[in-house]
Amino acid sequence: MAYIQVLPEYGLVADPLIGLVTSAGESLSPVLEKVAALEAVSADLINMLSGEGNYLASFPNRENGLAIGGVITSFWYGLAIGLFIAGIIAFQLIKVG
Repeated sequence: MAYIQVLPEYGLVADPLIGLVTSAGESLSPVLEKVAALEAVSADLINMLSGEGNYLASFPNRENGLAIGGVITSFWYGLAIGLFIAGIIAFQLIKVG
């Protein structure tokens, strides 16, 4: 791999493959590849907040999976809390009567 010397007195060279200035003998391309992978994962996490779209580790044709799952979960939580409150009200009416 060839480098272009930028400031030899400081040991700085330019890596023509990735276009960055780095210290001599050390390439930042492995680090940049890992950063790109982390950026893809973090963008996927942010996109999960909308509940739409295709995600990195999902199977094909499951674009609205999170939105549908959220609706079903909210329905069952609402039903459970509503029945609990209705039960408390019913027991209060039985005690009064």
